[in-house]
Amino acid sequence: MTLSAYVSGLGVLGPGLSNWPEAAAVLSGQQAYRPAAAVLPMPTILAAAERRRIGRVVKLALAIALEATSQAGEDPAELASVFSSSGGDGHNCHELCQALSLAGREISPTRFANSVHNAAAGYWSIGTGAMAESNVLCAFDASFTAGLLEALTQVAVDQVPVLLVAYDSEYPQPLHAKRPIPDTFGVALVLTPQRRAPSFARVDATLSDLECDRFADPDLEALRCAFPAARSLPLLRLLAAQTGGTAILEYLDVSRMEVRIEPCA
Repeated sequence: MTLSAYVSGLGVLGPGLSNWPEAAAVLSGQQAYRPAAAVLPMPTILAAAERRRIGRVVKLALAIALEATSQAGEDPAELASVFSSSGGDGHNCHELCQALSLAGREISPTRFANSVHNAAAGYWSIGTGAMAESNVLCAFDASFTAGLLEALTQVAVDQVPVLLVAYDSEYPQPLHAKRPIPDTFGVALVLTPQRRAPSFARVDATLSDLECDRFADPDLEALRCAFPAARSLPLLRLLAAQTGGTAILEYLDVSRMEVRIEPCA
């Protein structure tokens, strides 16, 4: 079965990539990739009290979601959404584990509320007033492709635009030793059932048994492997080049996803 949609907005933020135009320049070969720590903006859509409570993973998710919806010209409050993350907020998880290791075992209610896997989706709803359906997924290293599959299915079945937000953030030590994600990386896509003025590519996706695409550039391949959300990079490379082609995305041990791109221009 093939699932289809139009990509009408994109947001990217990660090490050495501050937004989609910068990522597109790197992935299309116009600019060399220079690894650097990700810089996360403070989301102005949240009230000051809420901004003080959020962690890195929420800042990341909101930044890329806002970039994608702005580029697509969509009202965030009207969009159904899929949020997909391999681990959620590692820093809050670390703080909770530390609290439980102490004699008092006193847990901050605020930290607990911000540790849940759907925290980013919740803050998105608070900040934008979004009341449309929102699904939150976790599929370990397959989280981007699982999220893309869910979003494309919703577009096909419900015939409505869907915002996909895939994001990962690091754990502090000692959890970092077991899950060595080095920084933050996220990608957001606005997928629409019909071609619109901002649309720049049609996506046709199906499951495949072919081997996943890799990068010849060692730094970009290291980036792809370091973050589950960065498994999106072969797809983003095609979108950046603005040419037709096929990307094979990493998914499960027994299956990958084949994504065909047809530019709208």
